[in-house]
Amino acid sequence: MRGSEKIPVLEGLSLSVEQGEFLALMGPSGSGKSTLLNLIAAIDTAETGTIRVGGVDITALSDSELSRWRATHVGFIFQFYNLIPVLSAEENVELPLILTNLSKRQRLEHAASALRVVNLLDRAQHYPSQLSGGQQQRVAIARAIVTDPTIIVADEPTGDLDRHSAKDILELMTTLNTQHGKTIIMVTHDPRAAETAHIIRNFDKGVLTESTITQSGKHSCSSLS
Repeated sequence: MRGSEKIPVLEGLSLSVEQGEFLALMGPSGSGKSTLLNLIAAIDTAETGTIRVGGVDITALSDSELSRWRATHVGFIFQFYNLIPVLSAEENVELPLILTNLSKRQRLEHAASALRVVNLLDRAQHYPSQLSGGQQQRVAIARAIVTDPTIIVADEPTGDLDRHSAKDILELMTTLNTQHGKTIIMVTHDPRAAETAHIIRNFDKGVLTESTITQSGKHSCSSLS
């Protein structure tokens, strides 16, 4: 909003992502890609339109229902990890489970399983400052998958990593998609990162281009209007 004038970020947009898909969203800063990601993840709410995830119309949920839905169905991966520095890797991964009905032992078992998936179980008691950037992002990914979410949203997951660490993270995300069946929607500026996905959509001033199917692509998205 600029003063009393509303500036639409996304308007007349239609997007369908199949279960088990790996979609990359690209575009310049301010094009609307992160806004779309936040809407899908229920971080932001849309003023108009409908958003369905796994058959659930999340635009019809109350704030409390939305919070519970988000905690159960969405895993978040951010550019700067967002780990709590005074907590160990294990404790950071356990965080999303704190408000569940799981016992402490069950929460730690889930955290250990998630750390095992990202090959960091041997670093469970290390603090973020004792880990490399790539390892911190692996902890963040373990935290994202510990609740076994329906969908993983990743906002520039390799943006703060060197080329080697970025490659490792993208390979891990591919494993989560292909071996664990996770639906992934990733925002990235990096064409090499985008090529990891099955489908690339480019944003330009809130408008999505047609699908670009990568060499790893398996499906196509619905047409846009």
